Amino acid sequence: MEKLLRDIYTGDKTSQWFQRNGPMNINHYANKKSAAESMLDIALLMANASQLKAVMEQGPSFSFYVPLIVLISLSLILQVMVGVLLIFLVKYDLNNPAKHGRLDFLNNLATGLVFIIVVVNIFITAFGVQKPVAESVSRQNEHG
Repeated sequence: MEKLLRDIYTGDKTSQWFQRNGPMNINHYANKKSAAESMLDIALLMANASQLKAVMEQGPSFSFYVPLIVLISLSLILQVMVGVLLIFLVKYDLNNPAKHGRLDFLNNLATGLVFIIVVVNIFITAFGVQKPVAESVSRQNEHG
């Protein structure tokens, strides 16, 4: 343990913990990155589906019903598009220079779509999905 700490402190990169067994495989790295992005996309997809259900249960009487339905639906559609785009990105061979232009375009497109998804979800959060506390308490008192 002392040797590892000394190696880290002195910047000695010969420590076995930090050595690579050969050059980095770019395809492997890209596939791992795409898999991580896909998992985050699935988590957000599930959250948006849950929000959509909550808004629909509240019904059209909810003050932001239409804007939330539109925003959540837009977010879901964009997320599916990014998911499909990530599948295409994983299929391409990064070691082929002839495909670098197309891969760069698709990667930039995916990044732009993710940015739009984030902005849309900020608005979804701003409009809120839950009913106001006072309204839900008064309903409980009516039924209870």
